[in-house]
Amino acid sequence: MRLNKRAEIIRQELESLYPNPPIPLDHKDTFTLLIAVLLSAQCTDKKVNEVTPGLFHLADTASKMIELGEDQIYKSIKHLGLARQKAKHIFKLSNLIVDKFGGEVPKTFKELELLPGVGHKTASVVLAQAFGVPTFPVDTHIHRLAQRWGLTNGSNVKQTERDLKRIFPIESWNKLHLQIIFYGREYCTARGCNGMRCALCRRLYPKRRFPVKVLKP
Repeated sequence: MRLNKRAEIIRQELESLYPNPPIPLDHKDTFTLLIAVLLSAQCTDKKVNEVTPGLFHLADTASKMIELGEDQIYKSIKHLGLARQKAKHIFKLSNLIVDKFGGEVPKTFKELELLPGVGHKTASVVLAQAFGVPTFPVDTHIHRLAQRWGLTNGSNVKQTERDLKRIFPIESWNKLHLQIIFYGREYCTARGCNGMRCALCRRLYPKRRFPVKVLKP
């Protein structure tokens, strides 16, 4: 099956399953989204959503985070992985947002990536979900599925992102990012499907006889 045909099957199937995918991280504005995305590194969204209500009750703006202080931020998120480092990043980025950006989360890749703890993926998610900028953030679910579906050679996350942007139209990127994540969690999990078991994998590769070896991002 040709690449463009597979891509269209994927797009149609995901659209039928998830026509209006919600943002999985609970938040109420751009700043709280930024913090939630930062906290989600090496953590499940479910766990982050359990922790952020308490944190945001204490501080939901950059100024309030500064007042709260690094130690109290840590106490509020200590059950998450890398909590100490994340607390330090949140405190430092809050200071930078106040001092350099007037208390507002910046709206460009270059400026977002100046913030401590904010890499390309986090910046991509914030730009897509808060500002509607077309991006295609690649997490472990998307990286895994892109390989299983033959959309990339899977050599690294950057290559996967470039390949997906080349294959799918720009107006679909932000929605597809969420749709693929939800599909990966529900049907094509790391242990539940090896490229031969879920309905979409079987439809895309009906003659596949051996499990797909997924390279680490």
